[in-house]
Amino acid sequence: MDNTEQQVWFNGKMVPESQAKVSIFTHALHYGSSVFEGIRAYDTPKGPAIFRLQEHIQRLFDSAKIYGWTIPYTKQEIEQACKDAVLANGLTNAYLRPLAYIGNVGLGLTPKSTVCDALVAAMNWGAYLGDESLEEGVDVCVTSWNRLAPNTIPTGAKAGGNYLSSQLISSEAKRHGYAEGIALDVNGTISEGAGENLFFVKNGVIHTPPTTACILPGLTRNTLMVLARDFGYEVREEPIAREAMYLADEMFMCGTAAEVVPVRSVDRIDIGDGKRGPITERLQTAYFALIKGQSEDKWGWLDYVADPS
Repeated sequence: MDNTEQQVWFNGKMVPESQAKVSIFTHALHYGSSVFEGIRAYDTPKGPAIFRLQEHIQRLFDSAKIYGWTIPYTKQEIEQACKDAVLANGLTNAYLRPLAYIGNVGLGLTPKSTVCDALVAAMNWGAYLGDESLEEGVDVCVTSWNRLAPNTIPTGAKAGGNYLSSQLISSEAKRHGYAEGIALDVNGTISEGAGENLFFVKNGVIHTPPTTACILPGLTRNTLMVLARDFGYEVREEPIAREAMYLADEMFMCGTAAEVVPVRSVDRIDIGDGKRGPITERLQTAYFALIKGQSEDKWGWLDYVADPS
């Protein structure tokens, strides 16, 4: 076995990536029938720690439940698989991808079996929108593609098929020279980025679209709301009009892959001073200190890959 080959946890066993094979008749390839998570592990003074592992795996199982699928492993087994994948690949900082999907159960929209195959991969992956984005910020635009409408596809499930929408939003933005795209919901109010939740600051108050705006309720989003309230900021979840975004004092995007990224302009209109604002910087600094084990983890969100003792 080539020890340099990436190791993946695949249906209960750690195997080289080349051995983690799926059939061309895998249901998920034809119909998008998969659910997944994006999780990060960070190097801390006590060793690699996975951020909010239990909440991510709970959401993986919740996503499968919405579709009526069964993941044939316990949550604890998938959590351990995440830790094992980090260790097996000798990583200290890692992006983790747990995936549960309907395999080769035959063609036809309604799967003949709803028991999922499952895998966990761990890899190196830097800042999603570029390392420079974390300080310099990014330029984004509102795209012509709306987010999914209520009672069509559940956006509360992190399902593979949902991300065809994200591809349209992001690719349109990039064709026009922007780093990322933003979608409105079917009511014309702000929803989310292609793969990020959104926050706006106006007169010291932090605003974010509600879950009814067809967003994925992100765990990074929740983390920042908790940190902001801990600092004493007012955080409002409420519908946000497009023009209110242009008039914000600060704006930032967040997600596990993107982390916390300031937005300096939308549709070529500067947000505030056109650079990272003070509240954004304070929350960003607090977020990175927390996930890297440099500040007190009073919420118990760091799950160490190995026993810190």
